[in-house]
Amino acid sequence: MKLEIRVKEVLKRRKNLNINDDFGIEKCWNEMTESLSQNESETTCYLADVNENDLYYISEIFEDISEKLQSEQFINCLKELDKKFPELDMTKDIDIAESYIEK
Repeated sequence: MKLEIRVKEVLKRRKNLNINDDFGIEKCWNEMTESLSQNESETTCYLADVNENDLYYISEIFEDISEKLQSEQFINCLKELDKKFPELDMTKDIDIAESYIEK
């Protein structure tokens, strides 16, 4: 199944969850992290075209993706997204992603 389709399905479930549904949210996070950590190029291409609302939910797992990918390409993607959507303030996400490479 294509990355975009897999992530959209999980995002739809995640958006419909109650903020107090810790188990459901964690399950969605794990599924998205797994999908978005498999292929760095596919992930960065997907994220480059994602809308702000979806990116808001995906940003919940940027740290997990960063840890798995440990990638300059992913960091550059985050920087571009930060420029595109400054209201999401992704500085912390970028710093964390960079820290995984420095280790």
